[in-house]
Amino acid sequence: MNLLVIRLSAMGDVALTLPVLRSVLERYPDVHLTLVTREQFLPFFENTGRLKVVVADVKGKHKGIPGLFRLFQELKKNGEINAVIDLHHVLRSQVLSFFFRTAGTSVFKIDKGRTEKKRLTRKKNKIFKQLKHTTQRYAEVFERAGFPVKTSVHKNYFNKAGIPEQFLQENNLLPKNTKWIGIAPFSKHREKMWPLPKMEQVIQYFSDKNVKIFLFGGGENEINRLNSFQKYPTVFIVAGLLPLHRELALIRQLDVMISMDSANMHIAALSGIPVVSIWGATHPYAGFGPLNDNEQYIIQIPYEKLDCRPCSVFGNKPCWRGDHACMEWIMPEEVIKMAENMLNNHRQ
Repeated sequence: MNLLVIRLSAMGDVALTLPVLRSVLERYPDVHLTLVTREQFLPFFENTGRLKVVVADVKGKHKGIPGLFRLFQELKKNGEINAVIDLHHVLRSQVLSFFFRTAGTSVFKIDKGRTEKKRLTRKKNKIFKQLKHTTQRYAEVFERAGFPVKTSVHKNYFNKAGIPEQFLQENNLLPKNTKWIGIAPFSKHREKMWPLPKMEQVIQYFSDKNVKIFLFGGGENEINRLNSFQKYPTVFIVAGLLPLHRELALIRQLDVMISMDSANMHIAALSGIPVVSIWGATHPYAGFGPLNDNEQYIIQIPYEKLDCRPCSVFGNKPCWRGDHACMEWIMPEEVIKMAENMLNNHRQ
């Protein structure tokens, strides 16, 4: 039995397929999975038995409807597909699913709960309640396809390959004789980002405590902004330095990760690392909260104090108030206190 699974983006959402895909493979030993995703996400799925990853080159040979038809033909040549599991339900996945449906293959698609999410994020008369986690929505698609599964959460989902010792030696990261904190201060949208001057106070505090601080990010703009923190002696800028599979290996060595509502939050949680997550315009109730018991380490302004949030599911809408209060009201002392408590309690 071969199931075709589609999830093309974004990084955090692709990472969140792991608990469900692993649970399906563990429960159904006769099932093989073919996952269609982007090349940059390949390291998430290394050494996962009975899982084959097919790269969708959506900006190249698989671009547009002709390209998606080419991808469909390539997938058909790889062997029989018994059912399509669309965990994305966007135009590209719908077109690809259409080709399989016309060829007689059953297609099952995710229910994203758009109506519930609109009620949660609307400006007035919000229905403020916990919605299904994304992993539960993924699992429900498999259930409708005839493969019910109870998603179990492991402490680490990623390949256990380490970081080359030469790299560690060259960058004075050995021996590890102090605590290591990862900080991922960026997110795709501004409304999900805690102001950098506030984060700098956290960086300065832990640098003064001789804690090694690893700064994560991506892209030239983020790297340039992180470079201003090199003045702190214990700061190490990871952004732009390591490929993803090495970043995953480094994250597994952390004692704590401090992150926005972003892919790094999910990656750290799926690596079994305690995560302090800082939430602004978005809210864990929308179904994207961190796994592995990290709900207790969420920092956010309570609804009772700021009832405009969440104002969007993805953080892509401008602040209604105009003052970004959901982030501005979070103080560095609160983040420091929680991270310090976690450092004192964490034992790898």
